[in-house]
Amino acid sequence: MSKALIVLNQFKNDEDGAALIEYTVLLGLMLVAVVATITLVGTWVSGRWTALNTAL
Repeated sequence: MSKALIVLNQFKNDEDGAALIEYTVLLGLMLVAVVATITLVGTWVSGRWTALNTAL
């Protein structure tokens, strides 16, 4: 019984799982921000090329 309590206390005190989840959420948010930025910049560049093509 005491060995089971020791294992349970180790799981309770282990914070690696929580840190892994935090980093995963942070990575997901950064991925969404990067994709949104690339999409917006791509749309802006496409508009500029279209305007240049029309002007020429």
